[in-house]
Amino acid sequence: MAETRSSPAPAPPSAASPLFRAERFVWLTARVLEQRLFAHLFLNGAADPVESALDAYGNDDGGYGHALEPDLRGPVSQPLHTALALRVLDRAGRCGGRRVERVCRYLTSVSTPDGALPAVRPAERGYPTAPFVPVPDDPPGDLLATGPVVGLLHRNEVWHAWLFRAGDFCWQRIESLEASHPYEVRAAVAFLDHVPDRTRARAAADRLGRLVRERGLAVLDPDRREDRPVAPGHAPGEHRFPHDFPQHFPHDFARTPGSLARAWFTDEEMARSLDFLADGQQEDGGWPVTRRPWSPAAVLEARPMVTIEALLTLRAYGRVIG
Repeated sequence: MAETRSSPAPAPPSAASPLFRAERFVWLTARVLEQRLFAHLFLNGAADPVESALDAYGNDDGGYGHALEPDLRGPVSQPLHTALALRVLDRAGRCGGRRVERVCRYLTSVSTPDGALPAVRPAERGYPTAPFVPVPDDPPGDLLATGPVVGLLHRNEVWHAWLFRAGDFCWQRIESLEASHPYEVRAAVAFLDHVPDRTRARAAADRLGRLVRERGLAVLDPDRREDRPVAPGHAPGEHRFPHDFPQHFPHDFARTPGSLARAWFTDEEMARSLDFLADGQQEDGGWPVTRRPWSPAAVLEARPMVTIEALLTLRAYGRVIG
């Protein structure tokens, strides 16, 4: 009988690899939520612990609060917190079922008359909030808040009555854009990448890509980023330096090769962008938050999620992370 040999165990990641360094950073600094999400995404961890950690941020109204989005402190539910919760559920493969039905009821309850989500509702007033995040008395519907949520729900084949009016709002805003800014474009891409009408989405993305290039909203050469002005759409005092616009690179718009935004950039431009992203890992193993630090806790809590997203983008494009 021939001798049976077991397959050798895979070698652990090198101590110099981006993943190894990021893992140490996460265990040292991250909240339980990001620790469990990191373990699920990169260390074969289960999804149940991610959901359990996310529960701590939930409220009785079906929304999420408690500084889940670190720039908004306090317990009250906000659309931006809830959008981040949906992104976590999507990453964990758990964006569905009764949990998401409750979220959709919350989204319906806080929508503006045109069916969209405001970025921040007045209930935030009285709690610490980043100075570059306005808290208006009567907030309008916002593509930045609405587009990513609608896109994620479509990506996970969630069907709810709220999606119809919210989707119409996104289409109207995107197809009427004559000028924009990087955050708004990224929200539009999050919607267009997953909305069911693929023909209409491709046409809208083509138009949006031309606008991005004509208006210089993406830095195409990292070595010359200091030559570029600050992009429109940034609140006064939001960034640390006059030239913090470099955070908006091709990889920021096209997070995966399958994104409609990938067609906006040449292979060379994308390669330079990914090189810049990979080189952005800091000495402690994490990636930086480029917004102006207004609270030590907010920066500390934001960096692990930024780090996870950087690793996911690099992995999606086939870069070796460890």
